[in-house]
Amino acid sequence: MIGDQMKGYSGFDISNVCRDAAMMPMRRQIFGRSPEEIRQIRREEIDLPITLQDFQDAMMRTKKSVSVDDVSRFEKWMEDYGSC
Repeated sequence: MIGDQMKGYSGFDISNVCRDAAMMPMRRQIFGRSPEEIRQIRREEIDLPITLQDFQDAMMRTKKSVSVDDVSRFEKWMEDYGSC
């Protein structure tokens, strides 16, 4: 499901989406807390699952770096010079 929505994202973009999504549960836990309160958070409170919504939010925050033109040029190159 998420993979179908990743058209136009490079491998590096996808890595950034995953990293950002992984940080979402932590961001929710620390939102509105003081630095002292954040230091007091126990590991169990931050060891939370990453949700589909986290990935969708991260995708909205991460700009795609592969254009339709880039894909067309790559496909043409593979057609002309690629293997298999």
